Amino acid sequence: MATQHEVHENHPHQHGKDCGHTAIQHDDHTDYLHDGHLHSLHEGHVDEHALAVNAANPAHCTNGHECEGHDATHQHGADCGHVAIPHGDHVDYLVAGHLHHPDGDHCDNHGNVTVVS
Repeated sequence: MATQHEVHENHPHQHGKDCGHTAIQHDDHTDYLHDGHLHSLHEGHVDEHALAVNAANPAHCTNGHECEGHDATHQHGADCGHVAIPHGDHVDYLVAGHLHHPDGDHCDNHGNVTVVS
């Protein structure tokens, strides 16, 4: 049975070592964080991925996660300076090796990721 995947159409950028995008370990392969997308190289094209919601990367509220990656007044968003990562049905932000999810007046910790480069 073939694995279903979503192809990212019209993607001229070549991901790889030193391409300039943050690379993370995702399951048994490396994905690249690019403009709010998680890109995976697959048979000559680029697939869209998202991190699964699971025990390692949960999606529940952690009610006031205290992080050394930014101060309490920081607001995550399009131009916040942190790389966006699709996670389940929402977007998190990579901060100091873990996923931050904005939740009202605080950030939730949605687990660690392994940054490759």
